[in-house]
Amino acid sequence: MNERLEHIKGRVRDREHRRWRQPAAPDVLAECEAQALSWPRRAARLTRRMCEAEIPVLYPDERIVFTRTVPSVPSVYSPEEWSELTAGCTLHESGPISNICADWGMALSQGLLGRRRVALETRERLAHDPLAVEFLDGAVESIDAVLALAARYERAAREAGRDDIAAILAHVPAHTPRTFHEALQALRLLQAAVWLSGHYHVGLGRFDQYMWPYLEADLRAGRLDVAGAEELLAEFFIALNRDSDLYPGVQQGDNGQSLTIGGVKPDGSDGTNALTHMVLRVALDTAMIDPKINLRLGPETDLDLLQLATELTRKGLGFPQYSNDAVVIPALTAHGYALEDARDYTVAACWEFIIPGRGMEVVNIGAVSLPAAVDRGIREGLGGGADLDTVFTYTAKDISRQVSALVEAYGQLLLPPAPYYSVLMDGCLEQGRDLSQGLRYNNYGIHGAGSADAADALAAVAKLVIEERRVGAAELIAALDADFQGYETLQRMLVDEAPKVGNNDDEADGMLGRLFDWFAEACEAIGDNGRGGRVRPGTGSAMYYLWLARGHEGMREPVVGATADGRGSGEFLSANLSPAQHARVRGPISVLQSFSKIDYTRICNGGPITMELSDAVFRDAESIRKVAMLVRTFARLGCQQLQLNTVNLDTLLDAKKHPERHKNLIVRVWGWSGYFCELAPEYQDHVIARHMYSAM
Repeated sequence: MNERLEHIKGRVRDREHRRWRQPAAPDVLAECEAQALSWPRRAARLTRRMCEAEIPVLYPDERIVFTRTVPSVPSVYSPEEWSELTAGCTLHESGPISNICADWGMALSQGLLGRRRVALETRERLAHDPLAVEFLDGAVESIDAVLALAARYERAAREAGRDDIAAILAHVPAHTPRTFHEALQALRLLQAAVWLSGHYHVGLGRFDQYMWPYLEADLRAGRLDVAGAEELLAEFFIALNRDSDLYPGVQQGDNGQSLTIGGVKPDGSDGTNALTHMVLRVALDTAMIDPKINLRLGPETDLDLLQLATELTRKGLGFPQYSNDAVVIPALTAHGYALEDARDYTVAACWEFIIPGRGMEVVNIGAVSLPAAVDRGIREGLGGGADLDTVFTYTAKDISRQVSALVEAYGQLLLPPAPYYSVLMDGCLEQGRDLSQGLRYNNYGIHGAGSADAADALAAVAKLVIEERRVGAAELIAALDADFQGYETLQRMLVDEAPKVGNNDDEADGMLGRLFDWFAEACEAIGDNGRGGRVRPGTGSAMYYLWLARGHEGMREPVVGATADGRGSGEFLSANLSPAQHARVRGPISVLQSFSKIDYTRICNGGPITMELSDAVFRDAESIRKVAMLVRTFARLGCQQLQLNTVNLDTLLDAKKHPERHKNLIVRVWGWSGYFCELAPEYQDHVIARHMYSAM
């Protein structure tokens, strides 16, 4: 990066922008109550007042502007009113709509004034429908609020003598961008306004697809060269890292600002372009936690692109995360997605597959504790001399019970109106319908957590209890109840002598396949989820590798104690698709082979194979090529998703002891990257304890 960008990045790293933050958010509640506004109109009024409260901030060296100054989003209902409104209903997480993706390409191509015209035309057509009119009036109010915010920034730019910025803001986001610079500035404001409206985990979708036409036109016309484009893109990326502490998540950095590049177009042709490569180069150069980059690929993806992506992994950013089109797209079509939409998928905050502009999907309603299901299967299935099939029956039954309980808890899901977010979605303005009422796809997603521990537990029972009869059923259950206290020899046998997922062992891997088949069957049995959608099972774990092992306030899922793979109570479960903590595995290839045996056509809520690579792996150009070949092997084996993290154990240990020395150390946590020293100790410990591969 040049000196200007380094200076801008330094301000962000030093949190200098926080000095502009106002002490309090606007009092929207009093106004809403005084005017007796409906919920949809309150949502629109919130967007308006939040935009009005923003103070334009311009730094002399900035070319892409917007710095958030209102640090919190106020409520539009009193606690008493909110309690009454939500009585008998289920809210997703904190309540606002999150973890979906706007159709940014459509929003940019039409401009906000174009979307406003659509709203007014529909209002005239549906004037007889009071609900549609109410929604459309709120949408127009929201559009006008964002346009007014842009206009205030334009005036501030002119007053500061920044006629270049003022000219851009005079055109966007009101109109279709004419240049790559204008497109980036428009996107910055459009996305920021979603956050201001109270929503979160606002992803950027298939960035290289909808932004490429603007860049391509500039390059062809000679208005911009590659170096100039990369400078603009770098500034845009840096800007996304402002105020990440204001974006809610389980941990700092879990803010959902992900973007997707690569993959096929809706017509099936290769969508990789020059911007795909540029995104990777610029992310490598900026080296910050946002945006989280997801790279779509296939078995024949160009090795040069994979080597460039590997350089980004080598940097230690924890991304890109890889998604295999050859596996993901058939899984999506098997779950009812139109082929063109399936080909156009993007990745949500962590790894879940969603369709830009067309999905009002709740992709994380909870997790199935696969180890808890296996534990129940063992306890109920081994009684009275029962056989392994009985263990299987009880395990599958418990998985089904957990799935049903999660879906039932969402039987009265309450989604708040989102008039501004609806402006950015396909069909909402055209139909006079808020996105909270549903879009083309309205599926639920459930994580399948602790899968390797659960499979290893079944494999241990099959070998040591059923087949070899070296361990009695009663003895095993007594050992689990005692958390292996007094049963240390048995615990060591379970850890050392039973098959383990990650070694390309058909016994253990077969158990893994059974677990996910039972999980899929349980989701398929639900049919309609109550919102006209399906229930999608996934192989991710999110934070549940910790919560299901130790408990967490408000969680619905069962906590499991000691497990039959030799894991002690309270110890971490396996994160996503990864070998269990105590498993000794041969290497990364055997891990990929194990996880390639899952039937991913039935598992389409995402969930990556997660690997930690020692930084010693990246010795030279040949080593980089080998890691790139590992990624290609992942695709050719037919696996679904992969994330690689580059770590140095000594550095991690020193960072935990001396955080002041490592404030910019970045790690992959579960489906996102964050600054290691900002994580809670338990998450730091898990990163330290994960498998590390030191040879390729």
